[in-house]
Parts: sequence; structure tokens; C-alpha cells
Amino acid sequence: MSYLELLKLSAPEAIIVVTALIVLTIGLISPRTSKFCPILAAFGIAAAVVALLRLPQHANLFGGMLVISPLNSLFKIICLVTALTTIPIAASEKSLRNQSEYLAMLLLGSVGLMLLVGSEELLMIFIGLELLSLPLYVMAAFDKTDLRSSEAGLKYFLFGSVASAFTLFGISFIYGMSGTTALAAVAQKFAAGDGQPLLIVGIVMTLVGFGFKITAAPFHLWAPDVYQGAPIPSAAFIASGSKVASFVVLGKIVLVGFGPVRGSADWHAMIAGWSPVLAALAALSILLGNFVALAQTNVRRLLAYSAVAHGGYTLLGLIAGGRDGFSATLFYTSVYAITLVGAFAVVGEVRHESGGDDLQNFAGFAARSPLLAAAMAIFLLSLAGLPPLAGFFGKFYLFSTTFRAGSNHGLLWLVALALFGSFVSLYYYLIVLKMMFVEKSSASEPPVRLGVTGHSVANVTIVLLAGGVLFLGLMPQTLAARILGSMP
Repeated sequence: MSYLELLKLSAPEAIIVVTALIVLTIGLISPRTSKFCPILAAFGIAAAVVALLRLPQHANLFGGMLVISPLNSLFKIICLVTALTTIPIAASEKSLRNQSEYLAMLLLGSVGLMLLVGSEELLMIFIGLELLSLPLYVMAAFDKTDLRSSEAGLKYFLFGSVASAFTLFGISFIYGMSGTTALAAVAQKFAAGDGQPLLIVGIVMTLVGFGFKITAAPFHLWAPDVYQGAPIPSAAFIASGSKVASFVVLGKIVLVGFGPVRGSADWHAMIAGWSPVLAALAALSILLGNFVALAQTNVRRLLAYSAVAHGGYTLLGLIAGGRDGFSATLFYTSVYAITLVGAFAVVGEVRHESGGDDLQNFAGFAARSPLLAAAMAIFLLSLAGLPPLAGFFGKFYLFSTTFRAGSNHGLLWLVALALFGSFVSLYYYLIVLKMMFVEKSSASEPPVRLGVTGHSVANVTIVLLAGGVLFLGLMPQTLAARILGSMP
């Protein structure tokens, strides 16, 4: 293969890298020109999406290091959309003084997302993880005026470094015992039954590393402080795009690479393997995330513990396995990403007008901005799983697929636990809605209006995201059928 052909197949990633360098250069030339950086970043992402649509249907380079398939292309587009919706939020954030540098970090993180999604080789997956993680550490600590941002960046870096070490050690064990890092070849080694003990150690260490990325308990300790301390757009991107890519890659690793040692999480026929490990992580995440969220008075910390619980829900599809289980996981994590970007954007607007993001700062928000309050209600009720919103269909898809999996409905215990967690979560989501629609504000903040300057682009983005959540709830087949049809 010539370098020109390689460049054609990796054109979307190359476009994002070039855009990041151009945005960084323009910001360094003159502060006056930095106002064009968000527009340029958005055009770069749009160009990358067009390049993705022009790629061939199937290609496999260097033993799985770069795999082009309908599923990979679809989720690269979804990851780029999360980055695109983060740009207006970043442009409206006053605390981000050097926007060109921030947007460059966002774009480079998006390249990491694309490499993660587009690879089926463990070494390239690790490189993609690091290329994603390093910009996220910088983005979390980007607000130099806020000590909590520095704390968030430090904690994220320390926890992330430990998780990366676990992942790398796990990959090294797998490579040492199987002689390959390609997921398909690793699966053949597992099927042969050679070197099982050290391969199992490699599986456990790899799952520990990805447990950090998907915010699963007990690897979630970084999330509350990072979600609360990081700048709003950073928290939104960490909670959305990073999670989508992580679940795509985790699904490939366990279902393709580790498929022969799946085991069983059925309550009446438990068999050792990665499935009962993920089931334990899911159960702990659902219980801990929902119950600790009940005690939160800061909305961003509430969303962080909610993310822990949603990580547990999303794992159900991987435990169920098969095309239906994986597609249910991918649909749910996509819907969750869109919803959480919108929720964080509304929190940013509340923080901008009231100076904080605690529950009391949301008091009377519906009176000041009915449209944004309605959008926030859509986001929260979708997270709770109420119809006719996208979160309802996502949970229904997940729970029904998990219920049908296994022998004699052996995963019923996990579905029952997830339903119980959903009922608990409804309480703390309704607390936020109560503050917005029932309580009255003690201060006299001005109303938030949709204009043509200032925060208007972010507000329009919020409304569009709310419309997307409602649309996917009413017509979920538009995304679910596309995901299922892209499955190999």
C-alpha cells in the first residue's frame, strides 16, 4: 500500500489534526483573530465528517490497526458530533481565555476518539487512549482562575495514569502469552486454551483500565471532582465523547478479543469469565451511583454520580452479548452522550447568570428562561428513562435485550437491579426540576434570552440537542436500525 492510499483512508483524522494546528497558529498570531477559531474548528469537523462519508465501506490496514467499516464510520461521526456541540459551549465560556489553545486540545482529543473507535488492535487502542487522555487532562485544568479546575486536572491525571498503567500491563500480559495484539488473533488463542492463567490476569487488568474510562464503580473516584471542577465544556466532552468511544472499544475487546472466555453471569449458572466481572461492576455502579447522587447538592456532582449509574446500565448490553446486546449498548451510550452535553450546557448557562451550579442556583430558572428550563427537563427526564424521550427507548432496548439473554432469563437479577436504580434516579432528577419550576429565586437575575450574540449560539445548541433527544425518543429506529445494520 502506498502512502497516498494510506492518507486517503486516514483523511478524516488528518483533517482534524491539520485543523487543530491551524486553529492553534491563528490564536498565536493575534488575539483578535482567535474569535474565528470556533468557526474554523466547526468547519474542520464538518470536513472530517464529509471525508468519513466518502471512505470505502470496508478496509483493514496493518492487521487491524486501522479498520474501516460502517459501524466504525458511524461512531466516528457520533464522536465528532459531540465535539462539534461542545464548541459553542466553549465559545460562550468566559473563563477560557485562550480559546484557540482550548479548541486545539478539543480537536486533538477528537483524533484520539477516532483512533479508538477505528482500531481492532490492542497497541493502537492504547495509543488512541493516550492521545485522548492527554488533551483531556489539559482541558480539565484549563481554567487557571479556579483552584478546583487545577484540582480536577491533577486528580484526573493521577487516576488516569494509574488506569493507563493497568491497561498497558494487561496488554503486555495478553501479548506475552498470545504473541499478538490483534483482537481476532487473541480470540483464537483463547479458543485454543493455551496460557490461560496469565491471559486471565491480562483480561482483569485491561478491564480495570477501561473501568476508569467508563466511570464504573469502584473506579469512579475521579469523576465527581472532575465533573465539578473542570470547565463546563471540558466536563461535557469528558462525559460524552470519551464515554462513547470507550464503550465501543470495550465492546470490541470483550466480545471479539475475549469472546471465548465470556463465562456466564446467570444467577443460577455462574461461570468464571469476564461476564460475571462486568456484572459485578454494573451492579455496584448502579447502586452506588444512584444512592450517592441522592445526597448531592451540587448539580454537576449529581450528574457525575448519575454517570456512574448510567455506566452500570450501559454494561448490561455487553453482558447480554451478541449483536442485539452490543447494539443496545451503543444506542444507549450515544443517546446518553447527546443528553449529557445538553445538560451540561444548561448548567453552564445557570452558572453564567447566577455564579454557581448548586441546586439553589436553579431556583426560579423556569421563570427567567422557560425555553432552557424546558430543555433541561427533557434532558433530565430522558436520563430518568421516561417516555417519549430517547432515554426511555434506550433503557427499554437494554433491559429487554438483557432479559432475553442467557438461559431461563438468568440475567433477570441484573435487570431488576437496573429497574430499581432507575426508580431511585427519578427522585434526584425531580429535585432539580422542582427547583427550576416550583421554587422561587431569592435573587433578581435578568431573564436569559435567545439573541444573536453572547451565549445565543450555545442556547440554540441546547434547543437543538433537546429536539434531538425528543426525536430519537419518538423515532428511535432512525439510529437503532442504523447501528444494528452496521454490525458485522
